[in-house]
Amino acid sequence: MTSATHRTAEEIGRTPKGPRPLPPLGTQRAAADLSHVDTVLSNGLRVLAVRKANVPMVELRLWIPFAGTELSHSAKAEVLAETLLTGTARRDRIAIDTELALIGADLGAGVDPERLIVSGNTLSSGLPTFLDVLADSLTSASYVDAEVGRESERLVERLAIARTQPRTIAREALQKHRYGNHPVTRETPEAADVAEVTPEQVRALHAGSVLPRGAVMVVVGDVDPDKVIADIEKALQGWASDKPAVRLPELPELAGGQVLLVPRAGAVQSQIRLSAQALPRTDPRYAALQMANLAFGGYFSSRLVENIREDKGYTYSAHSGFEFTGGSAVVNVEADTASDATAAAVLETRYELGRLGLVPPTAEEVESVRQYAIGSLVTSTASQTGLAGQLSALAPDGLGVEWLAEHPNRLARVTADDVAQAALDFFAPKRFTGVIVGDADLLAKKLTALGDVIVGEPGPAES
Repeated sequence: MTSATHRTAEEIGRTPKGPRPLPPLGTQRAAADLSHVDTVLSNGLRVLAVRKANVPMVELRLWIPFAGTELSHSAKAEVLAETLLTGTARRDRIAIDTELALIGADLGAGVDPERLIVSGNTLSSGLPTFLDVLADSLTSASYVDAEVGRESERLVERLAIARTQPRTIAREALQKHRYGNHPVTRETPEAADVAEVTPEQVRALHAGSVLPRGAVMVVVGDVDPDKVIADIEKALQGWASDKPAVRLPELPELAGGQVLLVPRAGAVQSQIRLSAQALPRTDPRYAALQMANLAFGGYFSSRLVENIREDKGYTYSAHSGFEFTGGSAVVNVEADTASDATAAAVLETRYELGRLGLVPPTAEEVESVRQYAIGSLVTSTASQTGLAGQLSALAPDGLGVEWLAEHPNRLARVTADDVAQAALDFFAPKRFTGVIVGDADLLAKKLTALGDVIVGEPGPAES
């Protein structure tokens, strides 16, 4: 018996005539071609129900505008999100957990300055029970003293740890530098503020802010869209108010300007966070801007990654991407670097921002990012979880399945000239502001020499 000869990958990829050609890319399918209903219930809740029956499951996302202007709002909101599902007038915490477990379901809540999100999934056969538990929590969450006290203590511990993390420090510094005292900056409450939250305050917040009018529910899975809309209407008939849910005040337009160096004594690594105003998904030029961003830093083969990660090794991870808040959008650039590489990384990042407009993406680059954008959209919507996530991100802007289904065609129509113009208009270095968190003793002289960098007040020292 003769043994098989092992061939290397390089040998497999070649023929006597040269490198083996890659097969052509197949035709991209539409991101969504789905039976769905998009309607507003009598209580003012918009419901988007989509049939995607590849598994006998249902994904649910409930997006409730949940802004507040009081300084204590973020602390109370965090405690509310932690305790919303810990008991009602009809069920205690054990009963809720048991009923969900029996139907193979999971349900959780989270909050940020813009919204309260309740999300979960269930076996499709358990949807009636799932909706009943959700409705019970929305209409009669009890926030008993013991549960509020227990979850508040846990939250205090988590916040104390989070506030020492470099990424949290950088995010908070960026938000304050971009938006000053706007409520959107209060993402991470102070642990001391959380410790002072009372059950009465949480109950009052629920009564005044957990409201259906202006909220959006997305349901994706093994459902009949028309029937599930009727089931949701019936289940949530007790959740009603004439008041609309509280929306975040409009964000100010970002202007380019100075980058703030936030001193963090003893830090061995720096966090670079740059930001500029962008376009919302509803803008006709969004597809071109999306492709320009991908070419700059939005995926692994982008120019920024090739420069400061692959070529120069300044960072393990560099990325650019969009952040959508209300009707506003910004593009963010992020990189974490060793202290001795920080100034060089900032210089190269600015260089790549300028180069994107002056030496725009080639036809080959444009086609590469187009295929990546379409392919990643198709992939992300292939599962119930991914589709529910995409739709819950689009729904607050009034968008839905139609926008998602048409987006591959919008990307396909974008020309190299469109991308070049978007790069020139939105990625010019002067349009960006931001922060750098790091050791000022090591960084200040070099960074200020680059221009448009100022030194701010010291932040927390490296622990």
